[in-house]
Amino acid sequence: MTLPLALAGQDLIGQAKTGTGKTLGFGIPLLQTVVSPDDEGYEAQFKPGAPQALVIVPTRELCIQVASDLQIAGGHRGVRVLAVYGGRAYEPQVEALRQGIEVVVGTPGRLIDLAQQRHLDLSQVRVLVLDEADEMLDMGFLPDVERLVSQTATVRQTMLFSATMPGQIVNLARRYMTQPTHIRATDPNDAGATVDAIEQHVWRTHPLDKPELVARILQADGRGLTIIFTRTKRTAQRVSDELTERGFAAGSVHGDLGQGAREQALRAFRNGKVDVLVATDVAARGIDVQDVTHVINYECPDDDKTYLHRVGRTGRAGASGVAITFVDWADTTKWQVINKTLGLAFPEPLETYSNSAHVYTGLGIPTTATGKLPRAQRTREGLGAEQVEDLGETGKRQRSGSSGGSSRSGGSGSSGGSSRSGSSGGSSRSGGSSRSGGGSARAAEPAAEASGDRPARSSRGPRKRTRKSGSDDTTAPAS
Repeated sequence: MTLPLALAGQDLIGQAKTGTGKTLGFGIPLLQTVVSPDDEGYEAQFKPGAPQALVIVPTRELCIQVASDLQIAGGHRGVRVLAVYGGRAYEPQVEALRQGIEVVVGTPGRLIDLAQQRHLDLSQVRVLVLDEADEMLDMGFLPDVERLVSQTATVRQTMLFSATMPGQIVNLARRYMTQPTHIRATDPNDAGATVDAIEQHVWRTHPLDKPELVARILQADGRGLTIIFTRTKRTAQRVSDELTERGFAAGSVHGDLGQGAREQALRAFRNGKVDVLVATDVAARGIDVQDVTHVINYECPDDDKTYLHRVGRTGRAGASGVAITFVDWADTTKWQVINKTLGLAFPEPLETYSNSAHVYTGLGIPTTATGKLPRAQRTREGLGAEQVEDLGETGKRQRSGSSGGSSRSGGSGSSGGSSRSGSSGGSSRSGGSSRSGGGSARAAEPAAEASGDRPARSSRGPRKRTRKSGSDDTTAPAS
């Protein structure tokens, strides 16, 4: 529906259910518009090599995927596509921009950094795409997006795509788009908010029983790749570790991991080396992985939009899928709001435990399944089989013994304690602590004590009083 208008150069707003292929809706017209080095008239441009198209996305994972899709689609024309996002070293991105790029796909933060350093010139951008605009609004990126839009060419084509369209996004479209056409892609026979091919289950569960329940769900007949969504980073890592101990090939994606580890987990998931990916909502937007058959909401989503984008990781491009949501007792009211907003048929979640009969019959789980995967079924290579790419990560915390990090062993005068001052390139804290043999010596004390002129206080017992020659048994107070 969008292709005729977009190919004609019109501004448009594309709105459709998640998983219906919005990326190619703007990708094909964008690639048709740009002039590649192999095209006639490339050198006649005002600034050959300057970006001609800009795609702004909210998350790093979505940035990588959109850039990969555009690179594949534009490869036969020689169109150069660059993914620009945080967590990677600046130098390769700067070098690629210096050599010339036709299409830039990036997250707002890194795009602004490169633009402020004058490595990224947006003055020749003739096609601007805002993908998952409502997510950028939720993440607080809207002011950054407006700064980037103001640096592009005045005469341009602007396309905005998203699954939902809040009022602030509509206002943004009115300010920066010229008579946009709003296209809603809906199926007359499918009035629901989610894709009709997704089988949904909503269960009221007990937090202590969730690991056992998940372990059984992962042994369902016909289960392919599975994504488990959690609310917090700590929960994501804990669930991933527990599933690994139970014999499943699991990986995790969350904000506490470095960019290299996040990309390692996603590559292993796409390549089938792990078949369970535990993630926070950072992976819920736009990540298109084939053969995802099951999605599990380990905790109740915060709102209806989060639910839609989580569930939308399965049942993509006409395929079928299963979505299971766990609702704690405390989240019942939250779920009822989501259920009413989306018009679902689960106002009262069904109370469910790992030994409930409907779990086995509804999902096709063998009755012999337990909380651990049988050794005969542990055929995946696992996360360790996927190498971690050296990205030259920025802001990565170094381990002990490496330059630029803090040293926690062998500090000045300590045995097995920690020293937070004097390490090479590390942080020096004047009020830090140096522990020796279980005691503590505070650097904030006078320098004489720190240098050994006065013995440090020990936590092993009270400080002993010493008798000095020519003095009384008790120490006189200072005058």
